[in-house]
Amino acid sequence: MLVRDVVENKNRQVVMLDLEATVGEALARMVQHNIGSLPIVDCDGRLAGIISERDVLRLIHDRGDRFSRLAIAEVMTKNPITCGMDDEVNEVMGKMSERNIAKVPVLEGDELVGIVSVGDVVRVLYDKVHTENQHLISYIHGGV
Repeated sequence: MLVRDVVENKNRQVVMLDLEATVGEALARMVQHNIGSLPIVDCDGRLAGIISERDVLRLIHDRGDRFSRLAIAEVMTKNPITCGMDDEVNEVMGKMSERNIAKVPVLEGDELVGIVSVGDVVRVLYDKVHTENQHLISYIHGGV
């Protein structure tokens, strides 16, 4: 599968900002579109950079005394989507995709035992496909 296949199956709208925008505008755009990063383009529409949630967090940490004094209960997502250790990865991926979230807390009963990220899922799926491919190649060439 090519990147083209992934991009063509997505919404083709690319949400972006120009170099003259402010951090506040970037935050508003990310919240409005429920996305975690924004490409920044110059006046000719060429990619100049990208701003991500992490960039904003660093900025708030380094320069935002007012933000750092807010109670976490005021800004956190209450009742987040969770999964259990015995849930199917495909179901968790579906939840992540439907709700556009990158991390899902893993619970056993009421105890937090881990967090599953999109990167974790991609890594596991990649490893699985890679291993299956190696077995098939070995089988085809008579190694099994």
